[in-house]
Amino acid sequence: MASRHVSNGPGALYRWGAFAARNRWKVVGAWVAFLIIFGAFSFTVKGQFSDRFSVPGAESQTAYDLLNKRFPSQAGDTARIVFQAKDGHISDPAVQAEITALLSQVSGLPHVAGVESPLDRPQQVNGDGTIAYATILYDKLAPEVPRADIDKFVATADAAESSNLRIELGGTIIEQVDAPPPGGETFIALAAAAIVLMVAFGSVFAMGIPLLVALAGLGAGFLGIFIAQNFFDIATFTPFIAAMIGLGVGIDYSLFIVTRFREGLHRGVSVEEAVARAIDSAGRAVFFAGIVVVIAVLGLIAGELPFMTAYAVSVALVVGFSIAVALTLLPAILGIVGRRIDKWGIKRFQQTAADSGTSFGTKIGRRIQRRPLVFALVSAGFLLFLAAPILDVNLGFTDAGNNAKDTHSRQAYDLLEQGFGPGFNNPFVVVVDGNGHPVDQNQLSSIAQDLRTVPDVAAVADPIVNQAGDTAIISVVPTVSIKDKAATDLVDHMRNDVLPPLMANGSSKAYVGGYAASFVDIVEHMVSRTPVFFLFVVGLSFLLLSVVFRSVVIALKAAIMNLLSISAAFGVVVAIFQWGWGANMLGVDEKQPILAFAPMFLFSILFGLSMDYEVFLLSRIRESWVHGKNTSDAVVEGLGVTARVISAAAAIMVVVFLSFVLTPDPISKQMGVGLAVAILVDATVVRMILVPATMELLGEWNWWFPKWLDRRVPRINVEGSALPVGAEGIAD
Repeated sequence: MASRHVSNGPGALYRWGAFAARNRWKVVGAWVAFLIIFGAFSFTVKGQFSDRFSVPGAESQTAYDLLNKRFPSQAGDTARIVFQAKDGHISDPAVQAEITALLSQVSGLPHVAGVESPLDRPQQVNGDGTIAYATILYDKLAPEVPRADIDKFVATADAAESSNLRIELGGTIIEQVDAPPPGGETFIALAAAAIVLMVAFGSVFAMGIPLLVALAGLGAGFLGIFIAQNFFDIATFTPFIAAMIGLGVGIDYSLFIVTRFREGLHRGVSVEEAVARAIDSAGRAVFFAGIVVVIAVLGLIAGELPFMTAYAVSVALVVGFSIAVALTLLPAILGIVGRRIDKWGIKRFQQTAADSGTSFGTKIGRRIQRRPLVFALVSAGFLLFLAAPILDVNLGFTDAGNNAKDTHSRQAYDLLEQGFGPGFNNPFVVVVDGNGHPVDQNQLSSIAQDLRTVPDVAAVADPIVNQAGDTAIISVVPTVSIKDKAATDLVDHMRNDVLPPLMANGSSKAYVGGYAASFVDIVEHMVSRTPVFFLFVVGLSFLLLSVVFRSVVIALKAAIMNLLSISAAFGVVVAIFQWGWGANMLGVDEKQPILAFAPMFLFSILFGLSMDYEVFLLSRIRESWVHGKNTSDAVVEGLGVTARVISAAAAIMVVVFLSFVLTPDPISKQMGVGLAVAILVDATVVRMILVPATMELLGEWNWWFPKWLDRRVPRINVEGSALPVGAEGIAD
């Protein structure tokens, strides 16, 4: 083994920490000024959220673009008013009079471009005449319609309900207001995090600092997202996920730095020195761990989908600002608080550096030392058991049928499904493009007639030709729900088998689009891009960890273990949401497919967050190792020092993520459960058991780094410039 040498004095982070502590009020003032100026600018140029999931190059996207260009009346979003005759039929004169009166009122509301009444369109009344619907055409996309105007529409419809008629509202316009605004979940998460921090630190002052810093980072990140709305189509669910991640990493990063700061104070150094050492050591770990999270999230750009790129940029902004706040604002705050950090403490919760030798982490480390192979096999087996449901995963999309049962959109969805069948809520749209020539009416009739004979097709509307006569649309209602795999098969069958022979003669082309078809294209696109995405994220993270820890073995092992913990989380998500195990406890009243983008989204976040704990644990282990301890003792010492803080950090992440299960939004629920389970498993089974067990088994080979590679890659010190660094591992 080569020598372990020492750095040449304090580095930039050490000097910055000392400067920030010394000039604490100036640094805080600079941050306040920045947030005021940045906030004023971001609100001035703030854009709009957009839920348009475009798939460049996909057939459904071509169909949508043609609709948008050739059918201006179809450019806006729609709402539906669903009627159910309570005791009679839609054809009853009293019922028709009430429908006519309501639609007359609605036609005069702001942004309503047109009304398609069931009284003029018999196809909008179901077979037994008890359920009907009106389509309300808007002149804008749903996110662009003012909330006050949608509320006026809802109030008008609610007031029209009578003893004769039940009225429910659906469509993309209504779904904008059915989802309650976020906020309550964040306060619950903050309260739960405060309790965890109180137990971890045993001090009210120490508890409050990470919360304050996390909120500052989250606020700055959201200001960045507001600006990014001008350049990216950021979906409305993005703030939920960004808030989860930003709050979690912001608190965690502060937790690690504050813990190291308190260790310095308990050893008797000055406040300025304690801040400088904390930023130089824990701050380095925070920086590199955060960079891994940003790399993993930005890997979503490899998916080549605009909404995924927008999501990646948004989360990266929040994480980036969380890192910046932790490394710049936090040291100034610590300089202000100083030794009062332990004020208003609860002694039974407090732990000093001297306690690490008798801590839970030390005890479990010693136990693992005695039987490392048993612990490694049992923990790995448990993770594989949790991951097993992945083999039955069904990727798809949720719709209004997964909304809360008391919402207008869900009740309208259920009524339409009851009256017109499970596929009615998400029809396909066949767009026929004449390529600059008038479309052939006979050909259109043949297409509609042949589509009516296709299995799993419930109804086909008569073709509608645009004013120029060069484009037509044909609405196709399937018998199956968008959540059923048969819907995907039907799209493929129409595209590959039904339409090509019908379009063989002539210059026209037909494209299958619509809400359901676009989701099929998104799933197929994601599946095709997943290998590239995995290679990008895992490859870059492997390279970074190899350089930081000067070990190929540790980097490879970290990647494998992260994949295990992420797979376990996916398995639990499948069991709960797709299989329905315990779903009722989470407010999920029916089985649903796993969101098609969940694997890539969750992987990007979880791979980065898992690396957080890997970096924090291994940096302390390596710190002991470069001080001369053998690997076995270094593992026990590192685990003893970090077990409590990693457990606290993980507990905070878990409660933050689980708080978002309280929202009725199915996307937030799936993401919240997946993130919470992964962090829980990673911080307990992986970091506390599997990592120490495998390191014990590998011994000094953990630090293997080829000499030829050691000479060619830069040295990045993650332990702190005042500590021994740059140890070469076992050379080949």
